[in-house]
Amino acid sequence: MRRRDFICTLGATLIWPLSAQAQQATKIRRIGMLSGGTKAGTRERDKCFEDGLRQLGWIEGKNIAIERRWAEGNTARTAPLAAELVSLAPDLVVTSGTPAAQAIQQATSEIPVVFNMVSDPVASGIVTNLARPNSNITGVSNFFPAMIGKLLELIETTSSAKRIAVLHDPTNLGKQLDVRMLSQSGRALGVTIDPLGLRSAEGIDAAFVSIAKTQPGALIVLVDSVTLSHVQQIVTNAARARLPAIYQERTFVEAGGLMSYALNYCQHFERAAAYVDKILKGQKPSNLPIEQPSTFQFVVNLKTAKALGLDLPPKILAFADEVIE
Repeated sequence: MRRRDFICTLGATLIWPLSAQAQQATKIRRIGMLSGGTKAGTRERDKCFEDGLRQLGWIEGKNIAIERRWAEGNTARTAPLAAELVSLAPDLVVTSGTPAAQAIQQATSEIPVVFNMVSDPVASGIVTNLARPNSNITGVSNFFPAMIGKLLELIETTSSAKRIAVLHDPTNLGKQLDVRMLSQSGRALGVTIDPLGLRSAEGIDAAFVSIAKTQPGALIVLVDSVTLSHVQQIVTNAARARLPAIYQERTFVEAGGLMSYALNYCQHFERAAAYVDKILKGQKPSNLPIEQPSTFQFVVNLKTAKALGLDLPPKILAFADEVIE
């Protein structure tokens, strides 16, 4: 072998391992995302999730690729979208909402799954144990029983209502549990709870027609993929009905709703990013306990209160984390 050929061969031998290492270091991990909500409605939360990943070193287009799907508030779409994502064989799937988590659970028992915005993972049949999920699924729950009672307490104190309507998706098992808890708490306060099922945007006007007939004194809107997909329509109808309402998500208050008592959902999605990081680095979902919420925010819209002719009790304003004027 000529000296020149030997040097070229040696150079290639030395360079190849470095090139291979570089490719390994920048290996693209593929993440599927399934949300029960709308693309527009989840934009802010998705950004929080992506910011959470970025802080942990996962950058889209550099070392992760994200394939997104939205059910657009139609729970019937979650199953086919879940099957579509699973067929792409991603390294991991992230879901938002109970129906989305259940759909992915039915579609795969092998691909790791991180859920968020699930009211009660055990009652919903997604996991059997919060401390040790013992499956391919783990994540961040938004279920906290005291939160449900607080929703009722705050709107009852504000409105003095003894009959309160509750807007929710009746197909969502977690929301069924919330409604039962509201009914139990209502009995203790002498308040009647009227559940109103909402499966799609087409049902919103009909729900408020029913409200006009039963004439409740206030409204509770639970957060699920259907209600979150139609925030402005629900807030507008509540205002038209001159109905004091409390929401399980601050987005409704920013849109003109009266008040909300809710999780910090940006923080909630950042916590989901932490689970993704752990799993992509080798931990098994079955060994990662379900995280439960601990911090809530109470937000009041004073402009809406004035429009409704409500004089908010001082203790309500004192309890508020934020007052929108």
